[in-house]
Amino acid sequence: MSSIRQWKEYIMSDLYRYESKSNWQSFLKSYMINEGFRYSFWLRTNNYLGNIKGRFFLQPIYLFSKVIQRRLKYKFGIQIHSYGKIDKGLYIIHYSGIFINGNVVIGKNFTISQGVSIGVTNRGLKKGNPIIGDNVYIGPGAIIIGNVTIGNDAAIGANAVVTKDLPPFAVAVGVPARVISYNGSKQYVNNRI
Repeated sequence: MSSIRQWKEYIMSDLYRYESKSNWQSFLKSYMINEGFRYSFWLRTNNYLGNIKGRFFLQPIYLFSKVIQRRLKYKFGIQIHSYGKIDKGLYIIHYSGIFINGNVVIGKNFTISQGVSIGVTNRGLKKGNPIIGDNVYIGPGAIIIGNVTIGNDAAIGANAVVTKDLPPFAVAVGVPARVISYNGSKQYVNNRI
């Protein structure tokens, strides 16, 4: 994200996922009571400020925002790299124990629960990072590792370990994760943008 207009679009899209509206009153309310949204705000702010080149006067603001995000990382137990590619509509349901590698690509309306790890594999057949489509729900304790693609509207159940590609609308559970239906994530991903 390279413009203040884009930054605002991302913030308001994330806000809409929490509040089903995106005005400044709902922003203040959600920032105060929703830890996931507060973290998301600083994540988006760092992403924006980190992409601005040649504006030396913004460096102190960028450093301040990095300090705030780092503080929230330890307070809430969320580690999502600010240079990652997460599209609009991020919704962190419950915080704590969340890790997302900075090279992961995530689509719109991403919903994540507590205890989720999404990361890279450095060796083997699935060496690489996950690519996650639009409108995906990840349940508590799930792990997604390696060069896998999660299709649009997929839902991953609690404590599932995903090491293979999932097609669109798949509902996957278990260790290793297996598809049990194609009902998708519709009932889990609310307030879609």
